[in-house]
Amino acid sequence: MRGYDFAPLYRATVGFDRIADLMDRVLSTDVPQPSYPPYNIEKTAENAYRISIAVAGFTPEELTVEVKDSALHVSARKAEDEAERQFLHRGIATRAFERRFALADHVRVDGATHEHGMLHIDLVREMPEALKPRRIAITASKPAAAIEA
Repeated sequence: MRGYDFAPLYRATVGFDRIADLMDRVLSTDVPQPSYPPYNIEKTAENAYRISIAVAGFTPEELTVEVKDSALHVSARKAEDEAERQFLHRGIATRAFERRFALADHVRVDGATHEHGMLHIDLVREMPEALKPRRIAITASKPAAAIEA
């Protein structure tokens, strides 16, 4: 894959280094991308998202969902109670995993549910009042004669 040089971005902008770092990580071919467990990311509303992760065989107690450093960390560790079980065929993977999702600014986790072998994590983007568009009132200027008087 072709490498990209983000040096011009660093020279011409202030405060976008996090975006450049994210792009650099995503475009890096050195880091193998995990494929287990499978997941979906969907947009459920204008400012709402849902990450659904297939976690068949895991109980809610064996799953951990954390937010740290603007990233969502989802991990699972299976209890070691299956040592005495003998499988003739084992097609349901219950190996430990850790998934990380980078969160944009002002995105927070609204909650997580576990149902039918799926872990659903709901996310909401909350725009601060300072970043929302606002209308500026335009006032008429006073004539120069009224100012001198």
